[in-house]
Amino acid sequence: MNIRQLHAYIGLFIAPSVLFFALTGSLQIFSLHEAHGSYTPPALIEKLSSIHKDQVFAASHHHDHAAPPSSAAKAAAPKHDDDDDKGPALGTVLLKWYFLAVALGLVTSTCFGLWIGLTHVIHKRVGWILLIAGAMIPVVLLLI
Repeated sequence: MNIRQLHAYIGLFIAPSVLFFALTGSLQIFSLHEAHGSYTPPALIEKLSSIHKDQVFAASHHHDHAAPPSSAAKAAAPKHDDDDDKGPALGTVLLKWYFLAVALGLVTSTCFGLWIGLTHVIHKRVGWILLIAGAMIPVVLLLI
């Protein structure tokens, strides 16, 4: 087996996880997996985020309504320079959009890699088996 064939087989096996992490990570860049303000994320996004972050298929409890902090606790809390109402710095916003572009580029590149891998490997059945195994193993491990 040559290095290209090995690369194709490894890529087919890990592609489902690469796609999963790129897609769920892109949601987390903009905190779409957490409740904030009047926004409540769909349960599926919360669960996929918990797999990404904690390797468990469960809704996070970031949006549980705890008792609001007392005024004394607010006064005692340390102030940060970024706690004002101006929102995130321009550099932070641009970096988030850049990382979103990187995640979408990774998804696109991985999809091209899947197509190349599945159409150009010598043993196509082995390629399909590795792709299916790469998708099923994480699901099985989550259910254990």
